[in-house]
Amino acid sequence: MQTTIRSAVSFDGVGLHSGEPARLTIRPASANHGIWFKRTDIALGNTLIPARFDAVETSPLCTLIRNEAGVSVSTIEHVMAALAGCGVHNALVEIDGPECPILDGSSRPFVMGIMQRGVRRLREAVTAIEILKPVMVETAAGWARLSPAEGSFMHFHIDFVDAAIGVQDKRLNMANGTFVRELCDSRTFCRASDVDAMHKAGKALGGTYENAVVVDGDKVLSPGGLRHKDEAVRHKMLDALGDISLAGAPIIGLYEGHKAGHALTNALLRAVFADPAAFRMVTCNATMAARLPGAGVEMDEVITTAVA
Repeated sequence: MQTTIRSAVSFDGVGLHSGEPARLTIRPASANHGIWFKRTDIALGNTLIPARFDAVETSPLCTLIRNEAGVSVSTIEHVMAALAGCGVHNALVEIDGPECPILDGSSRPFVMGIMQRGVRRLREAVTAIEILKPVMVETAAGWARLSPAEGSFMHFHIDFVDAAIGVQDKRLNMANGTFVRELCDSRTFCRASDVDAMHKAGKALGGTYENAVVVDGDKVLSPGGLRHKDEAVRHKMLDALGDISLAGAPIIGLYEGHKAGHALTNALLRAVFADPAAFRMVTCNATMAARLPGAGVEMDEVITTAVA
């Protein structure tokens, strides 16, 4: 069955890139509504933005969506990952600014808020996107691919020169509560030199050592160190789930990313939907729905922030 959140939940924080304060509120929505964002700080015109791959606009370091009226919201990937990972198919996300709050740099605060309110089942069946043949996009930097699979799977590989990150590889079956158990508390990460460069360029103004893992060579500069030895690749998978959820429905298939980022994942979705032979829409029976991300997840499954 399709789902929505039982009651509204709000989050206050600052945007990672703008440094501006914002309040984000997730509200329940009816079946077949999907996920939409609404700018509450804009009084006139169309303030609704669909959380869909074809509304994504190229933006460095984050995922930004924009409607036909030019109204946008950026850094949506963490809240989108939380909604997908908690199995929420329908919601209205209201925000009073142009950028989602970064909170602790992960999806866990959003997950906790959603799970505290609870997820409500709706009568309508879930429609999913079944991948029928491999589709791949690549650049000189990396590649991303979707392939047929009997369920929802993810495999990600990263390779950084910084010894604190290095080479990391992880594969997960994303069924049920895998996201909330394995990925949701993993934070965004960057190099100390990148922080200085971004600040000088007027970017990452809301970034601190408290809402990102900052590394310098083999050192982790953020207080408390890593939450997981492979926190970096887990966060890349978190981002990928948020970006994949912009397909507009859960995907039945294997997503693979090799040094992939937001732009590559969006390009992959565009390539899939450009090829009618690459996918089909399916109405999920109970067995199929139980294999989707977030199906039946419970609050006690949400990961703690202990090192693992």
